[in-house]
Amino acid sequence: MFRLTADDLGQSILGCADGPASFNVEASARGVRVVSADPLYKWTVAEIRGRIAATSGDVLEQTRRNRDEFVWTEFESVDELAAVRMRAMNMFLGDYERLPGAGRYVAAALPTLPFADGAFDIVVCSHFLFLYTVQTTERFHLDAVDELCRVGREVRIFPLLALGATPSPYVPIVVDYLRASGRQASIESVPYEFQRGGNQMLRCF
Repeated sequence: MFRLTADDLGQSILGCADGPASFNVEASARGVRVVSADPLYKWTVAEIRGRIAATSGDVLEQTRRNRDEFVWTEFESVDELAAVRMRAMNMFLGDYERLPGAGRYVAAALPTLPFADGAFDIVVCSHFLFLYTVQTTERFHLDAVDELCRVGREVRIFPLLALGATPSPYVPIVVDYLRASGRQASIESVPYEFQRGGNQMLRCF
């Protein structure tokens, strides 16, 4: 979804709003220098596991109700999607439990991150900015993107759709803001689409 190349994976990467995903553990196993940041990481393994158990059924049911909003090529069914995601979350939980305080999982939330200016070569942010358009504000998005650009030389945000597979009105506002502040910003296609129409990322330098 971020169109990461082998050269990209040779650089330092921050995954912002990573949640209980397996990106960090899988990338680290390949020798990638990666840090994940999310407010979820203030909780213990048991607390996170309990939260997953409490919410997974509702998430699954919402996906069933809205299955027409998704492209079912990567996954054949909602049940397969649920199984794949649960495997990824269990992979995360195992890694998170083994590495307390190791520095790869940092409890932090946008729009303020505890990293130095330019601490990372690439910052990726998946399924948070733009997706929660209704739940957040334009000001939050601008502040968050400023912060991502502060800590990373390059920023990639995916997808550019809000919940409901509708275009986020914040995308053109953020692009104009980035360009007005002297940064390069572009909308680029990626070889991944699960949300219908969600096959683009925002890339900025």
